[in-house]
Formats: sequence, C-alpha cells, structure tokens
Amino acid sequence: MRGHAIIWFRRDLRLHDHPALTAALASAEMVTPLFVLDELLLTRGRWPSPNRVAFMLASVQALDTALRRRGSRLHVVRGRPADVVPALAAAWDVGAVHVSRDYSPYARGRDGRIRSALAALGVSFHEHPGTLVHEPEDVYTDAGHPYRVFTPFARRWAALPRRSVLGAPSRLPTPLELPQQPLPNVEGLTEEPANPRLLRAGEAAARARLRRWCAGRVDRYRDLRDAPGEDGTSRLSQDLRWGLLSPLEVVVRCAGSTAGREAFVREIAWREFYYHVLWHFPHVTRAPFRPELSALTYENDPRVIATWQDGRTGYPIVDAAMRQLASDGWMHNRARMIVASFLTKHLLVDWRIGEAFFMRHLVDGDVANNNGGWQWAASTGSDAQPYFRIFNPVAQGEKFDPHGAYVRRWLPELRRVPDRCVHAPWRMTIDEQRAAGCLIGRDYPAPIIDHAEARRRALAAYGAAGAARTRRA
Repeated sequence: MRGHAIIWFRRDLRLHDHPALTAALASAEMVTPLFVLDELLLTRGRWPSPNRVAFMLASVQALDTALRRRGSRLHVVRGRPADVVPALAAAWDVGAVHVSRDYSPYARGRDGRIRSALAALGVSFHEHPGTLVHEPEDVYTDAGHPYRVFTPFARRWAALPRRSVLGAPSRLPTPLELPQQPLPNVEGLTEEPANPRLLRAGEAAARARLRRWCAGRVDRYRDLRDAPGEDGTSRLSQDLRWGLLSPLEVVVRCAGSTAGREAFVREIAWREFYYHVLWHFPHVTRAPFRPELSALTYENDPRVIATWQDGRTGYPIVDAAMRQLASDGWMHNRARMIVASFLTKHLLVDWRIGEAFFMRHLVDGDVANNNGGWQWAASTGSDAQPYFRIFNPVAQGEKFDPHGAYVRRWLPELRRVPDRCVHAPWRMTIDEQRAAGCLIGRDYPAPIIDHAEARRRALAAYGAAGAARTRRA
C-alpha cells in the first residue's frame, strides 16, 4: 500500500473513538482528511434542510480547528462524491480511502460506485464501524434472519461483546502542501436561512453535553423522558446523527444499573434497530414495511396539512410541538409521537408527508430513525404500535404535561387558561375564555376535528386496508 491515505469524513465529524481514522493512521505514513459537500444532498435531494446544513457546516469548521491543533487540516470540496473522491485520490497519489460505514440506500449506491472507481485506479476503499454500536450483520435471530421486533433485537444487541473505545490522536501527519479551498459559508449552500436557535455544533460542544448528561441527569431519564415540559432528555440526537459522538462511547459512558441509565441505553438500541431495519429492508424509505397497509387510503387534504404544519390544529399539545419544531429545529420525542399519530390517524394524511416535513426542519433528521418513527406512529412499520392505538391528544397532554408548562411555553395565547382546560381550551365557558384573554376561534383555533370522529374514521380506513389485502390474497 502506498504511504498516503484519505480519511473521508461523512457522518462522523469527530476525532474521538473513530475506527476509520485510527485505521488510516495505522496503515499510512501520511493521512489527508477530506469532507465532500454533496451537491445532491445539499439542495436537490429528497431531504434538503437548511437547519442540518448549518449545523453540519459549523461542525465541519470545528473539526478543521481540531485537526489544525494536531498539525493537520480538513480539505472541504463541493461536488458529486463519485466524481470528487476518485479524482482527488488520483491527484494526491493515495493508496487507500478510509470511511465510516453508512447504511441508507443512497449511501450504499454512492459507496459502491466510488469503490469501483477507486479500484480502477488501484486504490483500496475501506469501510469501518463507528456509526453504530453493532453492525447489521452481527445481530440476527437464531435462525439467521434479521429482527423485525424490537424487544428480542434489544436483548441480542445488549448481549453482544463490544469493541474498546478509542482515544483521539494527538497528531495527524498530513501533507500540508496540497492546495486547499477556503471553508464555505452556509449562505452559499442553502436557498433558505437556517434557524438561529440551533444548539452549538462541533465535537467539543457535543462532548460537553454528554458530560453534563452523564453527571447525573441520565439517572432521572426514565421518570422524565416523556415530559416535554421538563429538561429530562439528553439532547444528544443531533450529535449522534452527525457523529460528533460515537454511539459506542455514549453507551459505555451511560451504562449502569439505575433505571434511568438502563432506559437510556435501551433508546440507543431503538436507534440501532431502525438502522438495521433500513439496511435489511431498504424499501421502507419509499413504502410501508408492512405491505398489507399499502392499500391504506389517505385523504391528504392540503388545507389540513398546512394547518398541522403551522401548529393551528386547535389541540394544544400538537400545536405546541409543531411550533417548537419551527423555532428550534428540534422536537421532544413524546411530542413527535403525538403529532405523527395525529397527522396520520386523526387527519388521515400519508406518513411520508409528515416524514418529509420533519426531515426538512429537524437538525437531527436521520433517514433511518425518522422513517422508523413515522412508520411506528402510522402502524405501517416494523414492530409498530397497533393500528387501533390512536393517541388522544387531550389525554396525552394531560398525562405528560399536566400543568401545561410545555403548552404555555410555545402557545403564549394560552398562558392564562386554567390548568384543567389548558389541553382542551374549548371546554372553557365564554366567561372563562374572556377572563383568560383567549376566545376560541379568535385567539386560538377550535379543534380541526373531533377526537371521537377521527378515531372512527381511522379505524374504518385501516380496517378497509386490511380487508382489501385479504381479498387480494
């Protein structure tokens, strides 16, 4: 092998616990770090997102700073990876390209093309773990099949041995004479501005969040994780999505015998379950995991969809969540389940419409987990909730936000509504509405649909889809 290698950073914008980087340094005398701004993913792909681009670019800039402290620097180029990576490998006379493995259908096609192009140049292409704790080929049933149900998957996943967590290198020997372009600004990469309220990006910020989480808050996770009005979640989702943290290191540092730690590690297993589903069943990015629900008929009323998107459904817990998404580029996980159930079952809107809207706004937008979450809520996915389980948004709000702290934070028009009505403000008398300064239909909308009627429609639609499948069979 020639003495020069490329470490191509993608969804792994860190230096700690980075197997691909460690392998590149062990096998080559000189290593050049590379990041490619993929034209398709930036603006013309299926999931463009100004929020993710802004967070990604800030993390790329932080990675470059960390590399410069170690005698190296990050080469950032813009273009199609299938063109850029082989061209640079030839121009830089490298013998190998090292990457962290990626799992989406797009990534698999991209990497296959690049592997072939590099092979024609005599350059090897090495994929390494680092995005997941356990690879999809490592977690199978006793019969040798991929898991379709989470609980047995989680048991097998937890029982597997784990590799050791790797440290960050102190130095990177990089040929600094290679020409370099200046790092781009986010304004030149997106057609729309990003949300200014995004969390601080970069590996150092992510590791600080992890330290705070492990210092004690994780122990309360089981009790607080479903309360959107509480500071009870880790806020590490965007850090895992961009690989600012290794999921293995997160699991190792958060492992323990408290109920909170066990519940949190189980959520990391859920993340990996959806990645494994995506790997083994890539059709889920376009169609239901459960083919019998392909016959489900949606209404997809544009006016109704816009009302949901804008947080004007008249159900406070739903509207608060959608306004949080618009404000912060993030939404609490319990709220994600509620709004997804509401869109797909109350409003009979195709889950793919909600999936796309989330991917446009979420800074942690992740193909595997966003798809898995939406198909779970719509009852079309692997190990999804039963179709007859239809969240009552009032009951959900009263259970998980009993005093309306979350609702009032994002819906200030309800700040004076009594607790007993904060999740159903239409139940106030007209005098109570006047006293609260919240007239229903003027200051806050009436419910877009009655819950009982929505439940009846959803059960009929899902029942008809099942009947249609039975007739075809």
